[in-house]
Amino acid sequence: MVGGGQLARMTHQAAIALGQSLRVLAVSPDDPAAMVSPDVVLGEPDDAAALAKFLDGCDVVTFDHENVPAEPLASLAGAVGETGVPLRPGPAALVHAQDKLVMRERLSGLGVPGPPFRAVTSAAEVTAFAAEHGWPVVLKARRGGYDGRGIWLLDDPIHAAPILAETLAAGTPLLVEQRVVMRRELAALVARSPFGQGAAWPVVQTVQDNGICVEVIAPAPGLPAARAEAAQRLALRIADELDVVGLLAVELFEVAEPGAGVGGSGVAGGLLVNELAMRPHNSGHWTIEGSRTSQFEQHLRAVLDYPLGETTPTAPVTVMANVLGGDPVPEMGLDERLHHLFARFPDAKAHLYGKGERPGRKIGHVTVLGAEVAETRRRASLAAEWMSRAVWRDGWEVH
Repeated sequence: MVGGGQLARMTHQAAIALGQSLRVLAVSPDDPAAMVSPDVVLGEPDDAAALAKFLDGCDVVTFDHENVPAEPLASLAGAVGETGVPLRPGPAALVHAQDKLVMRERLSGLGVPGPPFRAVTSAAEVTAFAAEHGWPVVLKARRGGYDGRGIWLLDDPIHAAPILAETLAAGTPLLVEQRVVMRRELAALVARSPFGQGAAWPVVQTVQDNGICVEVIAPAPGLPAARAEAAQRLALRIADELDVVGLLAVELFEVAEPGAGVGGSGVAGGLLVNELAMRPHNSGHWTIEGSRTSQFEQHLRAVLDYPLGETTPTAPVTVMANVLGGDPVPEMGLDERLHHLFARFPDAKAHLYGKGERPGRKIGHVTVLGAEVAETRRRASLAAEWMSRAVWRDGWEVH
């Protein structure tokens, strides 16, 4: 697996049960996966010596992030081509998760619903787009943005001017999109094998705060069955059209306009595609406890060309809440916080990533299973906030 972050760390855990060993190409021995995997190669994807060592003896190469620059990815593809080691997903698929403009153009050509968009190289082009589609608009870096980075919400020309000046001066390739009026954000997670077998989990609701996912609710509450099925079919279709092998997360906007997007016919509202990710995804962490097959095991099954696993939920409701570094970082240590969490909620499942704490950084997640949405969300939110801040907002006493 290229990349040594928390996704590789949790994929390593899934590999153990399958009798597999996960080799990790990591930048630092302090990367989350490098701290737990016995087979770590240190280096960047464009480091020829590290790459040769990494590939020697591998059965298949996959990724825990998309941010592999084009030249290193071409080098990696060339190297695996010489050795006969499959690269899954391949570069022709992965580019759609790396470059937002390439994704938009390809999906538009396939008739997949999304917001109006345009490549821009000047402030005048942004203003012209906004004149056609209305303010506010969303400015995006074509490559590299995540967790709210590389995305700017522009309210009007005055607000837009300094942001455009800075990004254009930096030479950042950009596109602009219409800002969507939406009810909520959803995600459809699917897997696809090399020969086209597909599997889909229930569509989930994702809750964002300042561009960072803070909560995932599975299945998405109140989502009509027809729209949920439409989202799953759309994600499977995209995986097939782009020849994705492994996991594909399709981030969606549920919009209120009748007839808009996918699933608009016969039900109020519809769906628009926001972004794609071709790897295990934050919206799928709930599957570790909440599904018969976790996204990490499924990704391995797919890239190793095993038959895919059952995706049936293990509970009526599963809520995953991200643990973000507190501001300020609590004096109470993380291990002591974990002790108190389990004392109050012994059924909660905590996953800590081995990262140093700093404000707003994803350092872990907590998963709670339940029978109904409100109570399950309450417990998961309390648990994650406690792990972040060492404070029970409902006043519960730890002693």
